[in-house]
Amino acid sequence: MARVCLHGYISGKVQGVFYRQSTQEQAERLDIDGWVRNLDDGRVEVLLEGEEGAVRELEKWLARGPVKAKVSAVELEPMTPQGVTGFIVRR
Repeated sequence: MARVCLHGYISGKVQGVFYRQSTQEQAERLDIDGWVRNLDDGRVEVLLEGEEGAVRELEKWLARGPVKAKVSAVELEPMTPQGVTGFIVRR
């Protein structure tokens, strides 16, 4: 399968509910590289890079998030793979 990269934003109640940590756990489980971080406006920003099937599976999970999250929108756009390795929570 081809390696793909998605960048975008998740809106809703996604801060203070372990969204970043849970995203990192899911990404590592699926062998996806990239990062996740909170934004000052209350959204979460992500960069996901990996095999297309795995990235699409994480994309579906992002729409649900962890138990306490209430996701209202996921806006992801394809971009050229960045060659990142590992998955980190940016501060």
